[in-house]
Amino acid sequence: MTPHSFWTSPPDRMVRGSMGHCNITVLPPPFDVDARALPANDPAGAAQFAASPGTVDEVLEDLGPRSVLEVPYPRTRGDLDVVQAAAWGHVRGMCDPALADSGNDTPLLGEARALRERFPDARIVGRVHFDAGADHTEDIVWLPDGAMFHASGWLGDEPFEIDGDPDAVIAALGLTGEMLRDAGFDLEEDEPHEAQWSALAALALGDADPWGWPDLQTSAFRVRHTASAVRAMEGRYFG
Repeated sequence: MTPHSFWTSPPDRMVRGSMGHCNITVLPPPFDVDARALPANDPAGAAQFAASPGTVDEVLEDLGPRSVLEVPYPRTRGDLDVVQAAAWGHVRGMCDPALADSGNDTPLLGEARALRERFPDARIVGRVHFDAGADHTEDIVWLPDGAMFHASGWLGDEPFEIDGDPDAVIAALGLTGEMLRDAGFDLEEDEPHEAQWSALAALALGDADPWGWPDLQTSAFRVRHTASAVRAMEGRYFG
């Protein structure tokens, strides 16, 4: 361990497994914005948001702007210290390797709870995919009226944990069966462990989803993660 880190693994140690999409978005009203028309990322606001989650102890270095498509897929332990954050007007977003899970914790749910307290009028939407030889996903949608669902588990395997009420979320968003099927989500045909929960999360953001547009910029930061986040990541990426 160094004065700047809680890690016991050296920075050049290769990770086991890989992180796929790993983002959480805060969408306050108005909800019907187009991500392509959002204001440019505010680096100062991004730095504040990067320092705010329960996984981060301190922001150590601003690494400059990056496209939302430049997700920090970690190859070495040092890469796990890099997060992306953005403040696009009223919308906030973050990508953090500490949010990935391999079935032992639910870090995305914990962060969503904290954001729900900070942004009570916002839609909180998170999508995480971790590949450890099999695919573990964690997805969440939490609406201002309290409707929420949280789905977590190994795709294709049971048990697959579902918390909250997906039907209440679907109803609150006014999503039709056709809209769900067009997005690739169909609980009438798929079992919970087979469903594409990230597709339902994407529908909760709609056109405001910022994570698919190469022209949208985030800010990248090297951070010191908290001791608890580091312990979890050492087990997840090196266990």
